[in-house]
Amino acid sequence: MPELTSARNAVGLTFFLNGLVFASWVSRIPEVRSSFDLTNGQLGLVLLAIAVGSVVALPTTGAVINALGTVRVVRLGATAATAGMLAAAFGLGHVLPLTVAGLVVYGLGIGVWDVAMNVEGAEVERGLGRTIMPRFHAGFSGGTVVGALAGALLVELSVPAAAHLGAVVLLALVLVWRTSPAFLPVVETHEEQRISAARAWLEPRTLLIGVMVLALAMTEGTANDWLAVALVDGHDVSHAVGVAGFAVFVLAMTAGRFAGTGLIDRFGRVTVLWGTMVLAGAGVLLIVFAEAPALVVTGILLWGVGASLGFPVGMSAAADDPVRAASRVSVVSTIGYAAFLAGPPFLGFVGDEVGTLKALLVVAVLLMPAALVVPAARETTRASGAQGS
Repeated sequence: MPELTSARNAVGLTFFLNGLVFASWVSRIPEVRSSFDLTNGQLGLVLLAIAVGSVVALPTTGAVINALGTVRVVRLGATAATAGMLAAAFGLGHVLPLTVAGLVVYGLGIGVWDVAMNVEGAEVERGLGRTIMPRFHAGFSGGTVVGALAGALLVELSVPAAAHLGAVVLLALVLVWRTSPAFLPVVETHEEQRISAARAWLEPRTLLIGVMVLALAMTEGTANDWLAVALVDGHDVSHAVGVAGFAVFVLAMTAGRFAGTGLIDRFGRVTVLWGTMVLAGAGVLLIVFAEAPALVVTGILLWGVGASLGFPVGMSAAADDPVRAASRVSVVSTIGYAAFLAGPPFLGFVGDEVGTLKALLVVAVLLMPAALVVPAARETTRASGAQGS
């Protein structure tokens, strides 16, 4: 079906661009700390700005999608993300309040963009009749690989952050505007628009999926925010090598998301998620306690694969019933983004006390209780509408 193929390709590109923009910013995080002479705790508070913007926007994004459609909403999100990142980049190293304000606006835009592309991805997944959401998130991870590798190179070449980040976000904005008209319309009736958003916050399964995504988002987000810095501090490598370590992480996460599609169809969501959580925990332990570079790289690879499926599986699970998909994805995303709200400052303050590298152990500890709520993501009959009843 040509329409479905076009929508799939447009969604895949949208995920890729989201990841490209995000990793381009991550490649500059060690520079934020050094250029403003921040402690880990202070850096965590700066990074908190992104999550603040996202959490402000996320609770209402489902309702906005129902009213305006995914095309308009993803364009709005990309535009806000571009404006925010430009402001943050121009403030970097010069005006800290401008960088923080820019990150808040970027976080708002990236959160809206994130919900819209996940809702659309779930719509395409239903149309295809098979699991494909992990591959969309693999597209995001592919974007982070490109962004991280390019970022490491540009940092090594001393290219200014404003030139680097400005070029990336403007390119992404143009491509999102050009390709998003191929999206499929979201299935939601006018009656459901009025009642489903509030009702979704009262559904036990939706809330449990949100808790699972929160824990697994922190597993992924900790690496995004702190892996490069931890490698610099704990293993005494250069800024460029630290960013390259982050690139290895996202490369492993991309591979895990491609492989995860077939594994989920064969073994189910719960079994596969439990397996990836074991890998993530083992990877963190290797990074923290191993001294040999080969073992540290192995740990990064294991962590990347282990962190690969939590967020995409959570989005698919929230969207099992197409009628309320937008509202439920909005709820789960809001809960999940609380990890990005609490994670950066918490890890920063822990890092000030025990060191940046050992602070990563928080992830391994968090995975143990998180495993208890994974069964909430078990597959349901997609058209049943029985969630929360």
